[in-house]
Amino acid sequence: MARVHTNKPGYYGAGSVEISSGSEGQSGVRRLAITKDRLVTQPGEGVNTVFDIVEYAARTHGSRNALGWRDVVRIHEEEKEVTKTVDGKEVKEKKKWKYFELGGYQYHSFIDVKNIVSEIGRGLLELGISADEVFNVYAQTSPNWQLMAHGCASVSITIATAYDTLGEEGLAHSLNEPNCVGIFTNAELLPVVARVIPKTPSLKYVIYDGEATTKVLDSLAAARNDVKVYSINQLRDLGKDKPTEPLEARRPKPENVACIMYTSGSTGAPKGVIITHGNLVASVGAVKVLLGHHLTLDDSFLAYLPLAHVLEYIVELIILHVGMPTGYGRVKTLTDASVRNCKGDIAEFRPTILVGVPAVWETIRKGIVAKVNSGGAIRKAIFNGAVEVKRRNIPVLATVADYILGAVRAATGGRLRIALCGGAAISRETQEFLSTTLVTILQGYGMTESCGMCAILPPELMQYGSVGLPVPSTEVKLLDVPDAGYLSTNNPPQGEVCIRGPSVTQGYYKRSDLNNDETVFTKDGWMRTGDVGQWNPDGTLSLIDRLKNLIKLQSGEYIALERLEAVYKGCNLVSNLCVYATQDAQQPMAIVIPHEAHLRHQPSVDSSKSLADLCSETSVRDLVLKECNAIGKKNGFKPMELLEAVVLTAEEWTPENGLVTAAQKIQRSKIAKTFENEIKAVYKH
Repeated sequence: MARVHTNKPGYYGAGSVEISSGSEGQSGVRRLAITKDRLVTQPGEGVNTVFDIVEYAARTHGSRNALGWRDVVRIHEEEKEVTKTVDGKEVKEKKKWKYFELGGYQYHSFIDVKNIVSEIGRGLLELGISADEVFNVYAQTSPNWQLMAHGCASVSITIATAYDTLGEEGLAHSLNEPNCVGIFTNAELLPVVARVIPKTPSLKYVIYDGEATTKVLDSLAAARNDVKVYSINQLRDLGKDKPTEPLEARRPKPENVACIMYTSGSTGAPKGVIITHGNLVASVGAVKVLLGHHLTLDDSFLAYLPLAHVLEYIVELIILHVGMPTGYGRVKTLTDASVRNCKGDIAEFRPTILVGVPAVWETIRKGIVAKVNSGGAIRKAIFNGAVEVKRRNIPVLATVADYILGAVRAATGGRLRIALCGGAAISRETQEFLSTTLVTILQGYGMTESCGMCAILPPELMQYGSVGLPVPSTEVKLLDVPDAGYLSTNNPPQGEVCIRGPSVTQGYYKRSDLNNDETVFTKDGWMRTGDVGQWNPDGTLSLIDRLKNLIKLQSGEYIALERLEAVYKGCNLVSNLCVYATQDAQQPMAIVIPHEAHLRHQPSVDSSKSLADLCSETSVRDLVLKECNAIGKKNGFKPMELLEAVVLTAEEWTPENGLVTAAQKIQRSKIAKTFENEIKAVYKH
């Protein structure tokens, strides 16, 4: 496919501009230059709520493909032998792996979406659910997640979102705090719901999609006999023949709460962020102004991140408004390697737009490198030569390089045009490598509290180390952090990022302690993010730190753990890592999960040994430490930012074992507790 270029050089003017001058201890307020006189509140006349977006999309895009999905044709089980280390001895055991065989994509049109939403809305009215009740959505990303959420929104029912990886305790909290009257889930998650029902007295309705066994349905009835259970199709049937007139009286207003979004929070019980219809449509409007010319009807978007995460939630809303098709995939079936007798979701759907969190992009980069390494020395040399040519942009050779890199692009369907990384900082190495070999990777910055966006880097301003321009529904100022030397009077100006505007939350659900806390929400409407930013000469914002990850070392100087992690993750021998330091340390150390394939390719490593055994070898630890610090030095780290030591572990960190959140952010305090003895041993010396 010929590459489509939608760039508008000069479109952003000065980038961002100050609309008021700063006072003592803080910078002036900045806005996007092209909307300096007003903050954007909606994508267009008459679009004031999430339901208006559904109506607009049906009216404007009609019978075009809206939401696509693949049915499971069959599940293949394969037995493999794996080697584990138990009590210091290697044990071989057989393990069964499941692989999906999937059909092609089928679609609902934009008109279908509106009609199904109407059926669900009437079904919910038939059940007698009132506008002041809350419905929980605890399910995997899929068309039905969206249809159920839009059905609730159409009749002013607030949804509370829960990650499908949330354990029983977290799920019970997200059901009980808002007294949820119902829950929408997947058939495979019904056993978890059955165990939680006795602890959730307000729950009356369970709606599910997929095929549920009689045994599971019986267990729900046994948990509490007054809970009514329907499949989503039964709910639609319930509403199908009911009149549409009562729907009008229940339409939402901009100030109504659309969603209580439970963040995967790195400390304590999940916090519910209150997001109104007005917040969401302001965000959609902001993206339309900032990036609208890049989003065309010829584009297509692959959805696979959790919809309970604000990044995926808001992007899908934007895509619906724009009118491009969304194809749903699963993390387990994205690539060809994870399916049988069919293509993976990326190759089958061939998206032009892809959004990922750093963990996803790191996996893609390391997958490409592993494939190149396995092809022998000549292939590796040709590939690396092509990458260097592209990086230097040598005109005559660039076409040849494009041809060589074509195979990499074909693995993602060959049509990728724009990719965005959100959720956390991506390492420079990974961003540069993928932007050269695959597609331009843009950075964004946001949080649940800002509907997923504070700043986005447009393709016209592509650069490394910047999260972009303020979105036009948000204004930004920087607050001095004197202890760490981040001052608005510095050149360039630095400080804690504070945000305000129509897409920013007014607070947390039932958390007056936080809502009245001036270190979170100031009296004049600013939200303090806890992130430390810096304004660049071109008007873009860079994130340089996080307040709670600042550690003062023995020398009295501060280091920023999150910034160090983003860089060290760029090391090829690292799959994931957590940087840690105590206050009496001279340097930080890191707990590292090595990248097994890359580690085994190292000449000095005995690849016949298990990963667990390699992790315990001093020579392997030294090798990983040396490679990490080489990346640190390349990025200009000071001696006190280089790692003193590494602790290696073969165990994966997952939301299930609590060492990463559902959004794949590391749980620093839990990792530190898990590796307490190893950390003490490092710092004892």
